[in-house]
Amino acid sequence: SGQKVCYGDFKRSCYKLAYFQDLSRRVGFEEARQACEMDGGALLSLESEAEQQLIENMLQNLTKSGSGISDGDFWIGLWRNGNELATSSPCPNLYKWADGSISPFRNWYTDEPSCGSEACVVMYHQPTANPGLGGPYLYQWNDDRCNMKH
Repeated sequence: SGQKVCYGDFKRSCYKLAYFQDLSRRVGFEEARQACEMDGGALLSLESEAEQQLIENMLQNLTKSGSGISDGDFWIGLWRNGNELATSSPCPNLYKWADGSISPFRNWYTDEPSCGSEACVVMYHQPTANPGLGGPYLYQWNDDRCNMKH
């Protein structure tokens, strides 16, 4: 299940936020990507500061709606092929949008991406975590292991 929000004037007319407090229902990156595609969509490409702000506002509204949202990051459609680490390109440049978008917009948390074995990207949503060097772990992006459940 998920909350679907539609706009008439935005580039993508509808967004769907899927949030599961039940940890057993959270999924890895590939499962999330497939679920979006089965729904006729794609994991989200965030292509501008305005779109990032829109999603942050939607998450804040979801949190305020009394559903008791707690910590839980959200997969977005940014990832890199782990096999490409042998290239001469710096690691952050290897991340690509799963839907083919070529937008250069990024909203990494301080010191991210850390690369290594982490190749899939989440939007942080950890309201109860103590802030780190980059501030609260809210809405910035972090690379994570693709098999983590979000």
